Amino acid sequence: MTGELIKLRIKAYKDEKFTEKVADGEFKTLLNPEQYKFNYKIEQNEDQAPGTSAAAPRFNKAPPANLELEFVFDRTGVIVDYGKPGTADDNVFRDEGNGIIDDIEQFKRVIFEYNGEKHKPNYLIISWGTLLFKGTLSEMEITFKLFKPNGTPLRATARTKFKGFVEDNLRVAKENNSSPDLTHIREVKEGDTLPLMTFRIYGDSKYYLEVARVNRITNFRKLSVGQVIYFPPIEKTS
Repeated sequence: MTGELIKLRIKAYKDEKFTEKVADGEFKTLLNPEQYKFNYKIEQNEDQAPGTSAAAPRFNKAPPANLELEFVFDRTGVIVDYGKPGTADDNVFRDEGNGIIDDIEQFKRVIFEYNGEKHKPNYLIISWGTLLFKGTLSEMEITFKLFKPNGTPLRATARTKFKGFVEDNLRVAKENNSSPDLTHIREVKEGDTLPLMTFRIYGDSKYYLEVARVNRITNFRKLSVGQVIYFPPIEKTS
């Protein structure tokens, strides 16, 4: 044990599989949060056929949790970074001319900046101790609290809300639901064809062209063993 203080970190990625890191896309908090909050929700299906009596709501799904965090930015010289080596005096967060502007801009680049290549916000991994959260920013509010005589801010807080994200294959595995109306992920086995796999999921092979389109499969007759195929919810037609 080194006694080093572990800081909350946020890492930004371009893709939902968290394989393409964003350049300079990491933020380490100045002060660890005093608390963080998860929000959970249950979605129920309350649809009722015309002319029928009321029925109890049926469970539909449990979406990924949402996370709320508050971040502190301070360049007044009163906060010490105990996660850095050296004396406490060497580790003081002092104003270097721009107050907290540079700190906040780096923070925004990681969690807020729109990814023009993917036309989406960055995907984020937030980690600290036992906290490991994957998601995207849904809301942010920055309050500036202390200023230099020329108006440059020296202290601010950022209240953030993150929308949880779970990869499709992980979500389906967790729900373990075999309903043909829900999303499924399947791995191609020896002897599998796309029409056959489509029949197993939907009870009808005629949807295989839609499955091929969604998965960008240009030659559905040549599937590879081990290939992973996504079967989306499809509105069935007679």
